Amino acid sequence: MVRVKRGTVARRRRSRERKRAKGFRGALRTQSRRRKVAVYKAKKHATRHRRQKKVVMRRLWIVRINAAVRAAGMSYSKFMHALKQKKIGLDRRSLADLAVNHQKAFAKIVEVVTGK
Repeated sequence: MVRVKRGTVARRRRSRERKRAKGFRGALRTQSRRRKVAVYKAKKHATRHRRQKKVVMRRLWIVRINAAVRAAGMSYSKFMHALKQKKIGLDRRSLADLAVNHQKAFAKIVEVVTGK
């Protein structure tokens, strides 16, 4: 019986897995069975955390807008409601950027919204 040598497909698959496990510690990098599980879990966490990052960023924007609006003597919810009433189509990301980096422009928006 002739010995069957495994071709390039299996070798490529394993080396691709090895590259993905680069930086893992101990057995998670060296042992193929543990490496396979570790890579699988890492991919799963990466997917979940890409979604989570969006949630975290939105929370940060809300905190920044709230801080800037409270300095002007208004609450976040009332400010957002007033924005919708005045049909100002700025999203939270741009509002947070204005609140942090361009205080004068943000103050103008608050002025327009409050009608003072």
